Amino acid sequence: MAKITFLNPEFFWLFLLIPLAIIWLVLKRNQQSATLKVSSIKGFKSSNSLLARLKPYLNVLRLLALSSLIVAMARPRTVDISNKTKTTKGIDIVMAVDVSGSMLAKDLKPNRMEALKRVATDFVEQRPNDRIGLVVYASEAYTKTPVTSDKAVVEQAIQSIKYDNVLQDGTGIGMGLATAVNRLKDSKAKSKVIILLTDGVNNAGFIEPETAADIAKQYGIKVYTIGIGTNGMAEFPYAIGPNGEFLFQMMKVEIDERLMKSIAQKTDGKYFRATSNDKLAEIYAEINKLETTEIEELKFYDYDEKYRAFVWLAGFLVLVEVGLRNTVYRSFI
Repeated sequence: MAKITFLNPEFFWLFLLIPLAIIWLVLKRNQQSATLKVSSIKGFKSSNSLLARLKPYLNVLRLLALSSLIVAMARPRTVDISNKTKTTKGIDIVMAVDVSGSMLAKDLKPNRMEALKRVATDFVEQRPNDRIGLVVYASEAYTKTPVTSDKAVVEQAIQSIKYDNVLQDGTGIGMGLATAVNRLKDSKAKSKVIILLTDGVNNAGFIEPETAADIAKQYGIKVYTIGIGTNGMAEFPYAIGPNGEFLFQMMKVEIDERLMKSIAQKTDGKYFRATSNDKLAEIYAEINKLETTEIEELKFYDYDEKYRAFVWLAGFLVLVEVGLRNTVYRSFI
């Protein structure tokens, strides 16, 4: 009964008539049977048969029938609600990630690259209605995942990011930004966004970052820039030891914040500085709030009417009562 609702619950007020009907039947019980006046009943044999004792209960059938009709008029029914969301104005996002050797620095834990992978994965999970792509860059850049709505593919691509010398070491910010712009320039989405992350200064590539920013602005692409790294010194990899592992030493953190701010300002974006794991998570959370997707929720209601059973029950009870009165109890006085 917990799932049953009533379309017309106001009809339940009619149950107030049931006590009145009971009172009326009690007052009129002596008039419901034919009477015969005689001077004496000594010659008659009294009857205490079961049928005689059950006759007054015929009125109970009538009251139950009335109650069933009241419930039927209240229209009991169950409803199955299914939801369907429709993205009315989606956002296409490309994350351009620096994968140069400096991303192995240990000022974020366990290092910058691993900290970014965790936060970026969480960001993707919180954007179920948008399309997301991934570009990685060092001195050159390439598209690791084109813009797609398949979040599992994007998350797998993020987790596979590593420093593996596939790209020549260096930081080509202009290359990474230009490649990301190329993935979005033909997009029909309401909003096109690039999240550009780096931990250094532009020192490689043949496309100037400012030029790439101008192209992004021309195509209406907003760029959020993130500089990752602490203020001051950090443990950077500087060589590979005989055992094949990186050797680290303390070095000064250098990020071209002027350039990153310029790119963001030119494209109506915003610049952030991530100096810790928590700060990096806060930055992605803020971007998540700044770029919202308009979603239309459609609800489908499937009603299963239950009143018919009560109508049939009321009809059956009336037929039983009328049938008994005109057959079994017809000759009763």
